[in-house]
Amino acid sequence: MIALYIPARDRRTPLAARLLALAVAGYALTPIDLIPDFIPVLGLLDDVILVLVGIWLVLKLVSANLMCEYRTAASEMAERPSSRTAAVPIIALWLFVAALAGLWLLP
Repeated sequence: MIALYIPARDRRTPLAARLLALAVAGYALTPIDLIPDFIPVLGLLDDVILVLVGIWLVLKLVSANLMCEYRTAASEMAERPSSRTAAVPIIALWLFVAALAGLWLLP
């Protein structure tokens, strides 16, 4: 989703590309589908086709110079270390839930 995140937030990106990037990311992240996933083949194929075509269109609408900058920014984002500050409360929450489950399951 970095391919859509960076262009969607930059004001130099054309408005049509920004709106399309937001729409594609929203469709990819929402549980609502045009064709439900339980329908064999078509249920998953529509997601793949719509998301890929949407990303392709966003890339076509953004100039080559901006895309070069975005790719550089994306590689820098990938090299950043992960946040240990955010990991501490998440791990503490999991340990708390595990302790509650242990107290509930053990007599």
